[in-house]
This record gives sequence, C-alpha cells and structure tokens, in this order.
Amino acid sequence: MREAIFLSSAEVWRRGHGLNHPLKPERLQRTHELLAEYGALLLPNVRVVPPRLASEPELALFHEVEYIAAVRALSQEKATLAGNRAGGRYGFGPGDNPVFPGMYDSERLKVGSALQGAELLVDGAADVVFSYSGGLHHGGSNRASGFCVFNDAAVAIHWLLAQELRVAYVDIDVHHGDGVQKAFYNSDQVLTISLHQDGQTLFPGTGFVSELGAAAGAGYSVNVPLPPLINDESYLWAFEQIVPPLLSRFAADIVVTQLGVDTHFLDPLANLQLTTVGHVALFRILADLAPRWLALGGGGYDISVVPRSWSLAFGIMAGVELPDELPIAYRSRYGGAYLRDQETIRLEPAMSRQIRGRVESVVEKVRQVHHIA
Repeated sequence: MREAIFLSSAEVWRRGHGLNHPLKPERLQRTHELLAEYGALLLPNVRVVPPRLASEPELALFHEVEYIAAVRALSQEKATLAGNRAGGRYGFGPGDNPVFPGMYDSERLKVGSALQGAELLVDGAADVVFSYSGGLHHGGSNRASGFCVFNDAAVAIHWLLAQELRVAYVDIDVHHGDGVQKAFYNSDQVLTISLHQDGQTLFPGTGFVSELGAAAGAGYSVNVPLPPLINDESYLWAFEQIVPPLLSRFAADIVVTQLGVDTHFLDPLANLQLTTVGHVALFRILADLAPRWLALGGGGYDISVVPRSWSLAFGIMAGVELPDELPIAYRSRYGGAYLRDQETIRLEPAMSRQIRGRVESVVEKVRQVHHIA
C-alpha cells in the first residue's frame, strides 16, 4: 500500500469567509471527522500531519509582494466594510471575495499545506499527500478571485519547478482552473489539464479548447469544456480519451490534482450531473496515473456531498475500501445514511444523446489540437 499523508488540523476550519458564504470551513471539519470515525486516519500506512503557514518569500514564488502586503493589511482591518472598499483593486469586496478577520493567516495556511505536501513527496516521506484545504485555483498573482485569495497550487508547483521537476496538473473542479493555467501558460515544464463546465455557461468564463499555451508553453495548456447536465458515463469517457495519453506522453515527475467535487448533481453552484460513483472512478484513474501524487481539495458546495466524496478519495489514496454505511456518530450529528450515492439523475434519452454528441465534438477538437492519436 502507498504511504499516504492527510494534511489537517482544526486550524484549517477555524476561520472562513463568513456565515453566508458558499465556501464553508465546515466541509473540512466534517471530512476530517468522517475519515477519523471510519478509522482511516489510524491505518499503518497513514499519517495525519498538521499543516504549517507559508512564509512571505514562499507566497512570493507566485504572488506579487504588493499583493501579499495588501492581504496582510486587509485581514487586520477592524471594519470589514472598510476593508472591502480598500481591497477593491485587489479583487476583494462583498460577494465572492469578502475581507474577513484573520484572512492572511487562514489563507497562507492553505498554501503552507500544499508546500508541505510537495516537500514530503520530494523527500520520499509519502507516495501521496492530500492537502484538502487548498485547491484554490482561481487566485491570481495580484488579485483574489472566485473565493481564492492565494493560489496554493501555483505556489507549490513553482516550488517543485525549483527542484528541477516536471509537473502535470489535472483539475476536475467544475470551474476552469484559470489561475493555474495563467501561471504556467508560457512553460513547457508544466502540463495543465482542466475538465470543467463550459465557460460560456459558468464562472470564470474561460477554459476553451483554443487556450493552448504560448511561447515555450504552446500545447501545454489543455482544456476540455463540457456541456451542462453531463453524467458520469460521458464525463469518464471524455476524461479517459484525453488525460491518460497526455500524462503518459508528458512523463511528469509529480502529478498535482485539484479534486473539486462541485461536479456533483446536488451542487448548488453548477450544472453537471456526476455522482460519487463517478468521483470514485475518477479518483481511481488518477491514482493509477500518479506515482507521486499531490492531491489538493477545491470546490464543492453541498455540505452533504463534500465529506463523502473526499473521504472516498482519501480511501483510494490510502488503499482502503470504506464501508458504505456512514458511522453512527457521524449520522447522528449530520444525518445521511450512506457514503456512496444511492440515486442518480436520469435525463430523457433524446437529451442524453444530444449531450453525448456535444461531448464527443469537444473531445474530438481537443484530440486534434493536441495531437492525441
């Protein structure tokens, strides 16, 4: 079995964007509790490691120094409204990216977690690390975006590049991984692959097949924009057509993945129709493709889904099959009965055929532009 590390502590869910914000720290707490109650964190090949804070020089591997200083100053604002007004030039304000007390430490802890995971993999302390508090793939070098203040994936990948390693980044969040793509758009040392709901129908409005990379990075940015209402079967077909051949050809030293589970049919912020069955199939494929695997969290806004999907993901990382019946203590606190979905969404046959045709058209375009046989 693989040596697996789960990067977690109560600090990762102590602060958040606010009570009414979709990105609820409670998703992290529930995931930790569910894995603990299954006994998955006590397996002989598993270690739980508390994440550390990223330093300012580490943040500056990707983020501009002025932006780092602004985040630090804004998080100390006593008046949130004043902080939001002052932070407008950096993407902060009411809505997606509010300023909140302790924001600087809260968000650099997520970056430190990803960096710690990268270090543990490079040092040979683990084969797979799950930094589930991160996956903040929209963050820009000088701007917050889409709930993301600092981009833990971009910082960790920059650190891995400094170790002279080639990195493949695979993003299965329902939203395009625009911040990570932009960070490495001109590099041939990082292959970025993002499967997501079509940007014509969902934030951030990017991630089209034509976004291929530039200069030395031409051909190293891969986007698979998928139509709304796609189900497990069609999504998995598209994934297998594109991701395994590209990863095989690129031969990365380390694979970094963003495991957003907002592709689920219950997610309130998007329109795909995946189930936990589909998620598990994706996690299994990624496990086979990634000899050294840094897994990051990401999106997921139905609080009943995220802990179940990410527990299933870590079970695969650790090589353990978790029982389908939820632990009694977890059920008594949060409800629910089963780890795996017992229901799916079924579309009319004509609609299913139409969606499958659109998926096949997108895949064919990707195969052509990226020369996938």
